[in-house]
Amino acid sequence: MFEYFIYGGAAIAGLFLLSLLSRCFYLVKQAEVIVIERLGRVNRVLQAGLHFVIPFIDNPRYVHWTFIEEYDRKYVSIERSMYRIDLREAVYDFPKQNVITKDNVTMEINALLYYRIFDPKLAIYEVENLPEAIEKLTQTTLRNVIGAMDLDETLVSRDNINEKLRIILDEATDKWGVKVNRVELQEVRPPEDIRVAMEKQMRAERDRRATILEAEGKKRATILEAEGFRESQILRAEGNAQSRLKLAQAEAESIGKIKKSFPDQDAGAYMIAMQYIKMLPEMTKGKDDKLVVIPYEASALMGSLGGLKKLFKEL
Repeated sequence: MFEYFIYGGAAIAGLFLLSLLSRCFYLVKQAEVIVIERLGRVNRVLQAGLHFVIPFIDNPRYVHWTFIEEYDRKYVSIERSMYRIDLREAVYDFPKQNVITKDNVTMEINALLYYRIFDPKLAIYEVENLPEAIEKLTQTTLRNVIGAMDLDETLVSRDNINEKLRIILDEATDKWGVKVNRVELQEVRPPEDIRVAMEKQMRAERDRRATILEAEGKKRATILEAEGFRESQILRAEGNAQSRLKLAQAEAESIGKIKKSFPDQDAGAYMIAMQYIKMLPEMTKGKDDKLVVIPYEASALMGSLGGLKKLFKEL
């Protein structure tokens, strides 16, 4: 019996010693800190590494923080008690909330907040529940920012809203030892009737643009076709003028050569006679054995033939 008592006492002493040792040493991981209080006052902040503290005199400061987490598409509030403060950047996903725009349109907005604790003592002693305080501050700030904008501006100015929220929240949370890196609006959801009206407006705008583009295309095609026809007519006229000019030049050269060779003969009569001779096959085409009537002006042809006869004799 006495031996059992001794063994029991030794076991209790061993457990007490282990408990004492566990309270003497703290292993702090990278990117986390522990705030140590000595007799109720802040003593120091333990950084990454192994640290020794005086048991029962030095104690870590516990905090009770509330977090919003999503389970089965529902947001649930969870309270955690901890003494290890994480210094890494944290993401806070806020549930959807109703906000009212400047033109009295109620819509749902879901936001994401990225923040980091840079001073753990301020985060613990300057605010009771840091995550809850950040959540409430973000909600009220979002309502104020959206309330100063109309619906159309809200839907097309997400970047401006994000930047305004980030600046306001960063300034407000600086005294809590928190740095707000960025704010993102996940979803901006107007009421159903507003969405239907916006879709109709968008469809009408697209139809209008398509009609304008089609009309501009037809107009451009008509202009190009008219310009092409005009250019072809100009080129054809230029070609005809050049051919007539060359023909006239050739005739002038022929007349000049005839005059030079036979200065006493009428070169004009010769040219007229040649033209009559060229036209005679066309005048008699398809007439068979019928009588061919030569017009009165053919007397000039007779005279020209006489001139040709005299010209050939001289040749």
